Amino acid sequence: MKLRSYHPADLEEIETLFYDTVHTVTVRDYTAAQRAAWASGKVDSEQWNASFLAHHTVIAEQDDQIIGFGDMDADGYLDRLYVHKEFQRQGIATAICDVLERAAQTDFFTVHASITARPFFEKRGYALLKEQQVERRGVLLTNFVMKKPKG
Repeated sequence: MKLRSYHPADLEEIETLFYDTVHTVTVRDYTAAQRAAWASGKVDSEQWNASFLAHHTVIAEQDDQIIGFGDMDADGYLDRLYVHKEFQRQGIATAICDVLERAAQTDFFTVHASITARPFFEKRGYALLKEQQVERRGVLLTNFVMKKPKG
C-alpha cells in the first residue's frame, strides 16, 4: 500500500469507492433508505474536488487502485474517511488517520462518526461528545460527534 496526496484525476474513482463502501460496509447499521440518502450515487463533484484540494487529503492505493481516502480541514475536522469494501480491517484507515493527525496544526481533532465507524474512532482515543441525527435527502441518520486531543 502506498499513501499519497489527492489529485483531481482521483475523483471519479473516489466517488465509486464512497458509494460502494456505504452500500456494503454499513449494511448492519443503516437501512437501505438511509444508505441511499447518504450515498445516492450523485455527489457534487465540483464541491468534493474543491474540498479535497482545500483540505489535507490522503489517498491509499495498491496496484494503481485507490483503496481508501481521507481528508481533514485546517481546524482538525476529519471530514471523510472511507476504505474500499474489499480492503476492510487491513490497517488502511489507521494509516490514513495517522498521516492526517500528524500533519494537522491543531490541538484537537473532531469527527462525525457513523455507527459503523464509532468503534474505530474510540480505539483511536476519540471521546463521544454527543449522538445526533442528521438529515440527508429527507432521511434521518444517526452519527456521533467525537473529539480527540492531539498528542
